Amino acid sequence: MAPYGRDCDSNSNTNLDNLSQRALILAPFGRDAFVAARILREAGVDAEMCNDLPMLLVELARGAGVALMTDDAIRSADIKGLASWVRSQPSWSDFPFVLLTERGGGLERNPAAERQMKALGNVVFLERPLHPTTLISVVRTALRGRGRQYESPERLEAVRTSESHARSAELELRRLNESLEARVAERTEEIEAANRQLVSQIEERERVEFTLRQMQRLEAVGQLTSGVAHDFNNLLTVVLGNLGFIERGVASSADGQLKQRLSHVRLAAMRGAKLTSQLLAFSRRQRLDPKAIDINEALTSMRELLQSALGGSVQINTVFRPGLWQAFIDPTQLELVVLNLAINARDASQVGDSITLETANARVGLAETPEEPPPGEYVVISVTDTGSGMTKEVLAKAFEPFFTTKEIGKGSGLGLSQVLGFAQQSGGGIRIETRVGEGTSVKVYLPRAADSDVAEASPDPTGAGRQHRTDATILLVDDDNAVREVTASMLRELGYAVLEVGSGGAALDLLDGDSNVDLIVLDFVMPGMNGAELARQIHSKFSTLPVLFVTGYADKTTLAEIGDARLIKKPFVGDELANKVHAALAEIGPRLSGKVVPLRR
Repeated sequence: MAPYGRDCDSNSNTNLDNLSQRALILAPFGRDAFVAARILREAGVDAEMCNDLPMLLVELARGAGVALMTDDAIRSADIKGLASWVRSQPSWSDFPFVLLTERGGGLERNPAAERQMKALGNVVFLERPLHPTTLISVVRTALRGRGRQYESPERLEAVRTSESHARSAELELRRLNESLEARVAERTEEIEAANRQLVSQIEERERVEFTLRQMQRLEAVGQLTSGVAHDFNNLLTVVLGNLGFIERGVASSADGQLKQRLSHVRLAAMRGAKLTSQLLAFSRRQRLDPKAIDINEALTSMRELLQSALGGSVQINTVFRPGLWQAFIDPTQLELVVLNLAINARDASQVGDSITLETANARVGLAETPEEPPPGEYVVISVTDTGSGMTKEVLAKAFEPFFTTKEIGKGSGLGLSQVLGFAQQSGGGIRIETRVGEGTSVKVYLPRAADSDVAEASPDPTGAGRQHRTDATILLVDDDNAVREVTASMLRELGYAVLEVGSGGAALDLLDGDSNVDLIVLDFVMPGMNGAELARQIHSKFSTLPVLFVTGYADKTTLAEIGDARLIKKPFVGDELANKVHAALAEIGPRLSGKVVPLRR
């Protein structure tokens, strides 16, 4: 029997229909096959176990709706035959595979998973152990999708048949033009049927377009943000850098009004930098550096900051759970998340109301909304107010970027969007519980740190306590003249000799003729040869020469292999530039000491 088509014989059709709803199971090791088959059969799914890969191919040729496999069954097996079967499918067919992997066996940690995905095509990865409900849900979804695939050629044939009938009807109408009234009535009926079909198609298209717009919204904001983040942060670097020079120049001035205006300029520039950071957080395009942290300890250290930010209009209560798990998150983003939630809670409250900051451990099941976390173990931070609460309409739009119920100028509408972006990029999610007139509780679910994630405190990346060199020569590479001039001035103020070039090629030429450079500070995003490519070429010629990267924005995957100690973000905040330059020079020691900071390839 052909593996994809359907025979004209009714018995053959019946047999094929039955076979096309089967779930084939390939799990030759352990009891996975028996357990999975029992679960599926109890759920009413026709499940059949295959002893090996050749048997699976035979059963696939007979007909099936989904194939459930374990990764150890195909990890070292020759899957060329299976890949060939997948490629030989007709255009309407996209056979679904469900691949059970060990915990942490996804694409991000398992290089073999990418090979399996390329070979199998339509594959869903499920980590073990998994809940029976999850397995049944995934298999049933795959069977429904497979059923719709089988309907595609039938619908095409139905359309062709319909077109043939329409042509025959038109010929018949021409031959039967004696009865005008009957002809008009028949034609009218055809038009009405066509209109009904057209209306149905339009409605279906509108539903698909709405879903597509929802999916594209996050991507659109992310692309927009990443498109302007680098240039915008370059501008802010120039503004804040020159502002720092001016502030130091007028430090002894008695003109208080001038100092106040300069303070306003700095505040506005920092708000611009924060807005860019919020957009990157919402679109999940910021670089995160997760660590295992004690949430109770982190929130306790924030109490004074929260009280200062919220003022005296509301009271802050804390309920910290003893024995709280450690969370695996980026600690630098936690403060922004809690501040955003606390400020929202204050704005929804009246004077004298209270805000409760609470922590807890939680194990959650299947998510009911896109914002909720996937099943797993989490550390929960809850910020609860006794304010006005949210209506259903407001709750439905709460996570939309730039949506706010505050007055114009009182909020950007990115607070909850940023919190959601951080939580989901970290592997968690958010739940909101609210009642109009009673208050709102926002629960942020942060992933529990695994034992392997709980590491000892890392060495100080700023080089604090080390002897700072002031005799070093630094090569600064940046294509933006204004940014390069500001950065060079900052480095010269620190006592360093600075050589400036505007491109990667010019940097290589200078290094070929000058061997007295101690450190290279280069912009990551440059036209032509970017920072990463330039660093590799430098390392191939000058393996002992350390490099620091400066960036206004680069995709987090691009920066994945660059340690935080070698990365300086624009605009420069505080003494970050000075500290990281000091640290890099302290690693190599005095000139010609033989100590080096190797570049990663």
